[in-house]
Amino acid sequence: MSLPLYAHVVVRELEKMSKTDAGLVYLRMGYQHILPLGFDHILFVLCLFLLSPGLKPVLWQATAFTIAHSVTLGLTIYHVITPPERIVEPVIALSIMYVALENIFCGKLKTSRIGVVFLFGLVHGMGFAGALGQVGLPRDAYLISLIMFNAGIELGQLTIILMAYFLLARWFANKPYYSKRIVIPLSITITIIAGYWTVQRLLL
Repeated sequence: MSLPLYAHVVVRELEKMSKTDAGLVYLRMGYQHILPLGFDHILFVLCLFLLSPGLKPVLWQATAFTIAHSVTLGLTIYHVITPPERIVEPVIALSIMYVALENIFCGKLKTSRIGVVFLFGLVHGMGFAGALGQVGLPRDAYLISLIMFNAGIELGQLTIILMAYFLLARWFANKPYYSKRIVIPLSITITIIAGYWTVQRLLL
C-alpha cells in the first residue's frame, strides 16, 4: 500500500474518533517519533545533556529547543512555510554533528549554546512536521492533534533527559574522568554517526 493511501486511511479512521481519543493517538505518535523511532533526535538531546549534565542546564537548552521546534512545526503544518525535505534532513544531521563537536572542543557550556540550540530547533521542527505530514491530521481535531503530537515529542525528550541523568550523570558527572572517558568518546561516536547521516541524506 502506498504511503499517501495509508495516511488517508489512518486519518479517515481518526476522524471517526472523538477529539480526546484522536488527541491521545497523536500524543503516542509524537512520543514514538522520539522513542524508539527518532534515533537522530535522541542523539541530539543526548549531546545537549553530555557537556553539562545537571538537570537545570539541560532543561534550559531543552526549553529553547522546544520553543523553536514548536514554532516551525506549526508554521510548516499550516503551510506558512514549505521547507524542502532534501535540505532539512541533512541539516538535522549536521546539527547533531556540530553539537557533538562542541562537546569535544569546548569543554564547558557557553551561554551562546542556547541560541545555537534554538536555531537548530527551528530545523528539527521542520523535520517533525515532515513526519507528521506523512500521516496527516483529522479535520475535526486538527489543532488538538497537532498540540498533542508536539506534547508527545516533549515527553519523549524529557524521558531521554531523565534516563541520561539517572543512568549516567548521577553516578559519573562529578568524577574527574567524566569528560575524558565519557563525554569525549560518546561525542566522537555521535560525530561519526551524524557525519555518515549527513553524507547519506545528501546523496538520497
